[in-house]
Amino acid sequence: MKLKLSQTEENYIKAIYSIEIHTGKSVSTNKIAENLKTKASSVTDMIKKLSDKKLVDYEKYKGVTTTSEGKKRAIKVVRKHRLWEVFLVDKLNFNWDEVHEIAEQLEHIESDELITRLDTFLNFPTKDPHGDPIPDSQGNIRIKNSILLNSAIHNTLYKIASVKDNSKALLNFLDKHSLNIDSELTVLDKLDFDDSMTVKLSNGNNLTLSKKICTNVFVTIK
Repeated sequence: MKLKLSQTEENYIKAIYSIEIHTGKSVSTNKIAENLKTKASSVTDMIKKLSDKKLVDYEKYKGVTTTSEGKKRAIKVVRKHRLWEVFLVDKLNFNWDEVHEIAEQLEHIESDELITRLDTFLNFPTKDPHGDPIPDSQGNIRIKNSILLNSAIHNTLYKIASVKDNSKALLNFLDKHSLNIDSELTVLDKLDFDDSMTVKLSNGNNLTLSKKICTNVFVTIK
Protein backbone atom coordinates (compact mmCIF):
# COMPACT_ATOMS: atom_id res chain seq x y z
CA MET A 1 0.00 0.00 0.00
CA LYS A 2 1.28 3.45 -0.93
CA LEU A 3 2.64 5.44 2.00
CA LYS A 4 0.35 8.42 2.60
CA LEU A 5 1.95 11.69 3.66
CA SER A 6 0.37 14.78 5.16
CA GLN A 7 0.85 18.17 3.49
CA THR A 8 3.26 19.13 6.26
CA GLU A 9 5.34 16.00 5.69
CA GLU A 10 5.47 16.71 1.95
CA ASN A 11 6.57 20.28 2.66
CA TYR A 12 9.40 19.01 4.86
CA ILE A 13 10.55 16.42 2.32
CA LYS A 14 10.53 19.02 -0.45
CA ALA A 15 12.44 21.53 1.68
CA ILE A 16 15.11 19.00 2.70
CA TYR A 17 15.55 17.81 -0.87
CA SER A 18 15.77 21.37 -2.25
CA ILE A 19 18.43 22.40 0.27
CA GLU A 20 20.28 19.13 -0.23
CA ILE A 21 20.62 19.48 -4.01
CA HIS A 22 21.75 23.11 -3.74
CA THR A 23 24.39 22.48 -1.08
CA GLY A 24 25.41 18.93 -2.00
CA LYS A 25 25.56 17.89 1.64
CA SER A 26 23.41 16.89 4.58
CA VAL A 27 20.98 19.48 5.88
CA SER A 28 20.99 20.91 9.39
CA THR A 29 17.80 21.20 11.41
CA ASN A 30 18.41 24.95 11.72
CA LYS A 31 18.55 25.27 7.92
CA ILE A 32 15.25 23.40 7.59
CA ALA A 33 13.68 25.59 10.27
CA GLU A 34 14.87 28.71 8.44
CA ASN A 35 13.53 27.45 5.12
CA LEU A 36 10.10 26.57 6.53
CA LYS A 37 9.97 29.48 8.96
CA THR A 38 9.36 27.26 11.96
CA LYS A 39 11.06 26.31 15.25
CA ALA A 40 14.04 23.96 15.37
CA SER A 41 12.22 21.85 17.97
CA SER A 42 9.34 21.30 15.53
CA VAL A 43 11.83 20.24 12.87
CA THR A 44 13.38 17.65 15.19
CA ASP A 45 9.98 16.08 15.86
CA MET A 46 9.13 15.91 12.16
CA ILE A 47 12.53 14.49 11.23
CA LYS A 48 11.89 11.59 13.60
CA LYS A 49 8.54 10.90 11.91
CA LEU A 50 10.10 11.01 8.43
CA SER A 51 12.95 8.80 9.58
CA ASP A 52 10.47 6.24 10.93
CA LYS A 53 8.84 6.24 7.46
CA LYS A 54 12.25 5.63 5.82
CA LEU A 55 12.10 8.94 3.95
CA VAL A 56 15.17 10.54 5.54
CA ASP A 57 18.36 9.47 7.24
CA TYR A 58 19.30 11.48 10.30
CA GLU A 59 22.47 11.52 12.38
CA LYS A 60 22.68 13.81 15.38
CA TYR A 61 25.14 16.67 14.77
CA LYS A 62 25.56 15.55 11.14
CA GLY A 63 22.19 16.52 9.70
CA VAL A 64 19.53 15.05 7.45
CA THR A 65 19.59 13.50 3.98
CA THR A 66 16.70 12.13 1.94
CA THR A 67 16.59 8.41 1.22
CA SER A 68 15.93 7.17 -2.34
CA GLU A 69 12.22 6.96 -1.52
CA GLY A 70 12.34 10.41 0.10
CA LYS A 71 13.92 11.88 -3.04
CA LYS A 72 11.28 10.22 -5.20
CA ARG A 73 8.46 11.70 -3.12
CA ALA A 74 10.08 15.16 -3.01
CA ILE A 75 10.65 15.24 -6.78
CA LYS A 76 7.00 14.34 -7.34
CA VAL A 77 5.89 17.33 -5.25
CA VAL A 78 8.36 19.61 -7.06
CA ARG A 79 7.03 18.37 -10.42
CA LYS A 80 3.44 19.17 -9.47
CA HIS A 81 4.39 22.59 -8.08
CA ARG A 82 6.22 23.66 -11.22
CA LEU A 83 3.58 22.34 -13.61
CA TRP A 84 0.92 24.28 -11.74
CA GLU A 85 3.05 27.43 -11.97
CA VAL A 86 3.24 27.02 -15.75
CA PHE A 87 -0.53 26.54 -15.91
CA LEU A 88 -1.21 29.61 -13.78
CA VAL A 89 1.08 31.84 -15.86
CA ASP A 90 0.45 30.47 -19.37
CA LYS A 91 -3.26 29.64 -19.14
CA LEU A 92 -4.69 31.87 -16.41
CA ASN A 93 -2.45 34.90 -17.05
CA PHE A 94 -1.05 35.23 -13.54
CA ASN A 95 2.24 37.12 -13.27
CA TRP A 96 5.31 35.09 -12.31
CA ASP A 97 5.46 36.83 -8.92
CA GLU A 98 1.90 35.71 -8.05
CA VAL A 99 2.03 31.95 -8.54
CA HIS A 100 4.33 30.47 -5.89
CA GLU A 101 1.90 30.52 -2.97
CA ILE A 102 -0.99 29.23 -5.10
CA ALA A 103 1.16 26.39 -6.44
CA GLU A 104 2.15 25.58 -2.84
CA GLN A 105 -1.50 24.68 -2.28
CA LEU A 106 -2.05 22.86 -5.57
CA GLU A 107 1.09 20.71 -5.27
CA HIS A 108 -0.58 18.53 -2.65
CA ILE A 109 -3.34 17.26 -4.96
CA GLU A 110 -2.81 13.50 -5.05
CA SER A 111 -4.28 12.50 -8.42
CA ASP A 112 -1.54 11.16 -10.70
CA GLU A 113 -3.97 11.15 -13.61
CA LEU A 114 -4.67 14.86 -13.17
CA ILE A 115 -0.97 15.70 -13.27
CA THR A 116 -0.43 13.48 -16.32
CA ARG A 117 -3.25 15.27 -18.14
CA LEU A 118 -2.00 18.66 -16.97
CA ASP A 119 1.48 17.89 -18.35
CA THR A 120 -0.04 16.83 -21.69
CA PHE A 121 -2.31 19.90 -21.80
CA LEU A 122 0.70 22.15 -21.29
CA ASN A 123 2.63 20.27 -24.03
CA PHE A 124 5.22 18.82 -21.67
CA PRO A 125 7.05 21.96 -20.48
CA THR A 126 10.66 21.50 -19.30
CA LYS A 127 10.90 24.60 -17.10
CA ASP A 128 8.63 26.68 -14.90
CA PRO A 129 8.08 30.47 -15.21
CA HIS A 130 11.12 31.11 -12.99
CA GLY A 131 13.39 28.95 -15.16
CA ASP A 132 13.57 25.97 -12.80
CA PRO A 133 13.58 22.55 -14.53
CA ILE A 134 10.41 20.44 -14.32
CA PRO A 135 11.01 16.75 -13.53
CA ASP A 136 9.44 14.43 -16.10
CA SER A 137 6.96 11.68 -15.20
CA GLN A 138 9.85 9.35 -14.34
CA GLY A 139 11.45 11.88 -12.00
CA ASN A 140 14.29 12.78 -14.36
CA ILE A 141 15.47 16.38 -14.31
CA ARG A 142 17.39 18.05 -17.13
CA ILE A 143 19.82 20.43 -15.48
CA LYS A 144 21.35 23.16 -17.64
CA ASN A 145 24.79 24.50 -16.78
CA SER A 146 24.32 28.01 -15.47
CA ILE A 147 26.22 30.45 -13.28
CA LEU A 148 25.22 33.30 -11.02
CA LEU A 149 25.32 36.63 -12.79
CA ASN A 150 27.98 37.95 -10.40
CA SER A 151 30.39 35.34 -11.87
CA ALA A 152 29.74 36.34 -15.49
CA ILE A 153 32.64 37.34 -17.74
CA HIS A 154 32.86 40.86 -19.15
CA ASN A 155 31.81 41.48 -22.76
CA THR A 156 30.12 38.09 -23.11
CA LEU A 157 26.50 37.71 -24.18
CA TYR A 158 24.34 35.83 -21.66
CA LYS A 159 20.69 35.02 -21.27
CA ILE A 160 18.81 34.74 -17.99
CA ALA A 161 18.27 31.05 -17.15
CA SER A 162 16.49 31.17 -13.79
CA VAL A 163 16.13 33.10 -10.56
CA LYS A 164 17.36 31.85 -7.21
CA ASP A 165 14.97 34.03 -5.22
CA ASN A 166 11.25 33.97 -6.13
CA SER A 167 10.41 36.93 -3.91
CA LYS A 168 8.04 39.60 -5.20
CA ALA A 169 10.69 42.27 -4.67
CA LEU A 170 13.17 40.65 -7.07
CA LEU A 171 10.60 39.58 -9.66
CA ASN A 172 8.97 43.02 -9.66
CA PHE A 173 12.37 44.66 -10.18
CA LEU A 174 13.11 42.38 -13.13
CA ASP A 175 9.64 43.05 -14.57
CA LYS A 176 10.18 46.79 -14.24
CA HIS A 177 13.22 46.52 -16.50
CA SER A 178 11.63 43.96 -18.87
CA LEU A 179 13.98 41.23 -17.70
CA ASN A 180 12.64 37.69 -17.66
CA ILE A 181 13.68 34.15 -18.48
CA ASP A 182 15.72 34.10 -21.74
CA SER A 183 16.31 37.89 -21.70
CA GLU A 184 19.77 38.73 -23.04
CA LEU A 185 22.40 40.92 -21.41
CA THR A 186 26.12 41.65 -21.54
CA VAL A 187 28.27 42.52 -18.51
CA LEU A 188 30.09 45.81 -19.08
CA ASP A 189 31.63 46.52 -15.69
CA LYS A 190 31.83 45.31 -12.09
CA LEU A 191 32.58 47.73 -9.26
CA ASP A 192 35.07 46.51 -6.66
CA PHE A 193 33.53 48.81 -4.07
CA ASP A 194 30.17 47.04 -3.76
CA ASP A 195 30.29 44.26 -6.40
CA SER A 196 27.46 45.90 -8.34
CA MET A 197 27.42 45.35 -12.10
CA THR A 198 26.61 47.43 -15.13
CA VAL A 199 25.00 45.38 -17.88
CA LYS A 200 23.87 46.18 -21.40
CA LEU A 201 20.34 45.02 -22.20
CA SER A 202 19.06 43.77 -25.54
CA ASN A 203 17.32 47.12 -26.14
CA GLY A 204 20.70 48.86 -25.97
CA ASN A 205 20.16 50.46 -22.54
CA ASN A 206 22.64 50.10 -19.68
CA LEU A 207 21.45 49.06 -16.23
CA THR A 208 23.26 48.89 -12.88
CA LEU A 209 22.45 45.82 -10.79
CA SER A 210 23.24 45.43 -7.09
CA LYS A 211 25.27 42.53 -5.69
CA LYS A 212 22.09 41.08 -4.17
CA ILE A 213 20.40 40.93 -7.56
CA CYS A 214 23.51 39.52 -9.25
CA THR A 215 23.70 36.70 -6.69
CA ASN A 216 20.06 35.74 -7.24
CA VAL A 217 19.97 35.52 -11.04
CA PHE A 218 21.40 32.56 -12.97
CA VAL A 219 22.61 33.01 -16.56
CA THR A 220 23.94 30.86 -19.39
CA ILE A 221 26.15 31.86 -22.31
CA LYS A 222 24.02 32.72 -25.34
